[in-house]
Amino acid sequence: MTRYWTVPLPSGVRTPFEVYVNGVRQELGVDYSVSSGALRFERELVKQKLGARAWLLGFWGIGTYKRNDEVDVRYELEGRPMLAHALDIVPPG
Repeated sequence: MTRYWTVPLPSGVRTPFEVYVNGVRQELGVDYSVSSGALRFERELVKQKLGARAWLLGFWGIGTYKRNDEVDVRYELEGRPMLAHALDIVPPG
């Protein structure tokens, strides 16, 4: 049984669109698939929620080394370029 990390697409996203993970372009059929209005990835994606301590450290310019994958989708809506940034990641299960 294959486990998928799912990224729901915002309403208005229609093909063609481009998908990026951490700024790196992903290829349909190689890196992800599309099903029921969502992107599906077989590889693990992690969405880190910042707690108060991590946010405060970031505010003062002290970085953290926790993994935080960001999925972005570039598409057009009525001829205008659009970007959906840091979409939600739903783990399997």
